[in-house]
Amino acid sequence: MGDITCSNANGNGNGNGNGNAYSQRKSCWYEEEIEENLRWCFALNSILHTGATQFQDIQLLDTKPFGKALVIDGKLQSAEIDEFIYHESLVHPPLLHHPNPKTVFVMGGGEGSTARELLRHKSVEKVVMCDIDEEVVEFCKSYLAVNIEAFCDPRLELIINDARAELQKREDKYDVIIGDLADPIEGGPCYQLYTKNFYELTVKPKLMHGGIFVTQAGPAGVFSHTEVFSCIFNTLKQVFKYVVPYSAHIPSYADIWGWVMASDYPISLSPDELDLRMKQRINSENRYLDGKTFVAASTLSKAVRKSLEYETHVYTEDSARFIYGHGHGKHYDA
Repeated sequence: MGDITCSNANGNGNGNGNGNAYSQRKSCWYEEEIEENLRWCFALNSILHTGATQFQDIQLLDTKPFGKALVIDGKLQSAEIDEFIYHESLVHPPLLHHPNPKTVFVMGGGEGSTARELLRHKSVEKVVMCDIDEEVVEFCKSYLAVNIEAFCDPRLELIINDARAELQKREDKYDVIIGDLADPIEGGPCYQLYTKNFYELTVKPKLMHGGIFVTQAGPAGVFSHTEVFSCIFNTLKQVFKYVVPYSAHIPSYADIWGWVMASDYPISLSPDELDLRMKQRINSENRYLDGKTFVAASTLSKAVRKSLEYETHVYTEDSARFIYGHGHGKHYDA
């Protein structure tokens, strides 16, 4: 869960109230419990918004180290200073490995950053973004100015619905399907969208010939990858012929983060081939991802590789795994 703590700090440290005007100040901190005995904490300039929708708790914080930060269900989702690492890593590998991506379906993505990166691709003709929570989408449209152009792009079709229901009812197929979903948290709205049945019966049939699926897959550090990353990888291996896990360090997450890309068609390009496709296909330069960076991202550490190799758990609704936390954000004054 995420907590916001505000307290009066006395600069001279003696607590007698004799500090000068500079040393006596109000200090606010955001604190997220990553594990039972581990918390991640950073200073705030202000709390821009806090509230709850039908589905989730939502907060927008102005943080000192990471700029504006979006927090949903007590978990930091995106921070202004480094969200480009997450979204470039999620979007560009599947689109670059596809020979000619024209249509994309995004599950989740209400923040708009995934759509922003997709719409930089010259070949993309249509992006369907399906998020279950209209209030979060409208909130992000109002507060996250960096994505205003994406929300106004005529190639973007915004749907408010459950992603599984929307995919199942549509007759269209897509070149790329992206899972930009909330983490699988116990009691959260998304964990069913990480299951073998969902991948096999809903996602795979909606991919065009040569289609590629990618999903965010939770923490992927040496210790944290066993929460959900390894079993999402193994679950996709049961459904698709080619599966590529990769990861990157995201400072505001205080961990390495993982994604898994899957297809029934080979997804392997050299760094030079990736760089050439970036130059030919994408408007403006990436800040994070290039060919060598992706090769490095998909070269996992020995410990993680061995763990993925021996992973046997398959993600189902009856045998779901969750990241730490229970989807209840709160804040208090101290």
